[in-house]
Amino acid sequence: MEVVVSAPGKVLITGGYLVLERPNAGIVLSTTARFYAIVRPIYDEIMPDSWAWGWSDVKVTSPQLAREASYKLSLKNCTLQCTSSRESTNPFVEQAIQYCVAACKVVIIEKERKHVFDKLLLQGLDITILGSNDFYSYRSQIEERGLPLTPEALASLPPFSSITFNTGDVQSRSKPEVAKTGLGSSAAMTTSVVASLLHYLGAVSIPLPGNKYSENGNGTNNGLDLVHSIAQSAHCIAQGKIGSGFDVSSAVYGSQKYVRFSPQVLTSTQNSSWKRLPEIVSDVLKQKWDHENKPFSLPPLLMLLLGEPGTGGSSTPSMVGSVRKWQNSDPTNSREIWQKLADSNSLLELQLNNLNRYSHDHYDSYKYVITACSRLPYNKWIEMVSDQVGELIVKSLLATREAFLQIRHFLREMGKAAGVPIEPELQTQILDLTMETEGILFAGVPGAGGFDAIFAVILGDANHNPIISTWSSRGILPLLVGEDPLGVCLENGDPRARDVSSAISSISIS
Repeated sequence: MEVVVSAPGKVLITGGYLVLERPNAGIVLSTTARFYAIVRPIYDEIMPDSWAWGWSDVKVTSPQLAREASYKLSLKNCTLQCTSSRESTNPFVEQAIQYCVAACKVVIIEKERKHVFDKLLLQGLDITILGSNDFYSYRSQIEERGLPLTPEALASLPPFSSITFNTGDVQSRSKPEVAKTGLGSSAAMTTSVVASLLHYLGAVSIPLPGNKYSENGNGTNNGLDLVHSIAQSAHCIAQGKIGSGFDVSSAVYGSQKYVRFSPQVLTSTQNSSWKRLPEIVSDVLKQKWDHENKPFSLPPLLMLLLGEPGTGGSSTPSMVGSVRKWQNSDPTNSREIWQKLADSNSLLELQLNNLNRYSHDHYDSYKYVITACSRLPYNKWIEMVSDQVGELIVKSLLATREAFLQIRHFLREMGKAAGVPIEPELQTQILDLTMETEGILFAGVPGAGGFDAIFAVILGDANHNPIISTWSSRGILPLLVGEDPLGVCLENGDPRARDVSSAISSISIS
């Protein structure tokens, strides 16, 4: 038996900083970049007397990091004891395993299902984790090969390429060179492990892509809600704080308008020294998870493009801390900017919803306008319409653009007041240039901003937009990732085998 589950990375296009506080919303897009977790038994058979054992074997392999960690899992307390080098361990994966096993103990109460669950644990858990190349920066590898900073050069790398390691002192040598693209790798990885284990152990049934989720045949999302609760709990424990959770939520449910959960739902996980893990998980599952995750995706024929500036990453916790400090020291001014930013976010959401409605009610006109505007700069869009519907669509496009310009303005104001580079000057220059390019609806810095990445929303096919060559010529690597509104899903098999099969099928033999 083998189970493969994947979960997507994310891009937060609105709601940076605001999404930390209820009831502020953020629009988060899930992406084509996915983490895969493969679960299979370590042993084909179990010994007759193994039912009396108090421990199970667990092995976690990360091929891209050339790492393997071994554990003993307490069947009573659901806790792991590492039996290999601690340098090979990952706290997000460890917490995901422990919380999943504890959750299964809580939710699996039928005698027959519990018997299967116990047997699967005694056979051991062999977990392999793979992340799409899009999560990591391969700029140095491309430059070492003498290739240009283009999507074609990025696509020439093998799928699931190895992640390079730091060099230097002995202490840092074992750690991977953390050059990421800001897509939420820890959240996607945690969610993929949680969902794969809950499916493998029989607590939920994750659907294949395109299949409607159904738990016990009743068509509800109880199973996905369980994945969400456990993934949020494990992720928060591993990162040492209770974050807003939009990255985990999008990894579970896909693209959405998100309002965070009340931090109090995870109180049990923070004060847990006197409780066994199954009791902690039971408390968490009894809480009222009051997050909102309304499905949301870009309107048809609008494409997401991401670029890696190569100017070094930013520390999100440090930036958030500086913004919090500013809020406390200047409450009047901070509230004013906060509200203006929230209003601009709402206006952008309204206009994107209008475009979605136009595409549904007047698709032919909508397609004509988007296609025509994709070849023109924004100040020429209104000139190419001749009917009322087309004019309404163009006005909505221009209003969307204006709303995002306001968002960028207030983010810069916030950054200036808080003393943090939310939209650094280098980013401002390239974003202004991007928004002047034909076919660009808007462009900005995702999430908390900084130097990690930039994004653009493009009319029509992003691959044919001139901004790709413009970015490349200015040292920005256009990434291959785009929006995919699908959340966590069951896969047909090991993605490495699928990529090999695709490569073989593309070979022409003469």
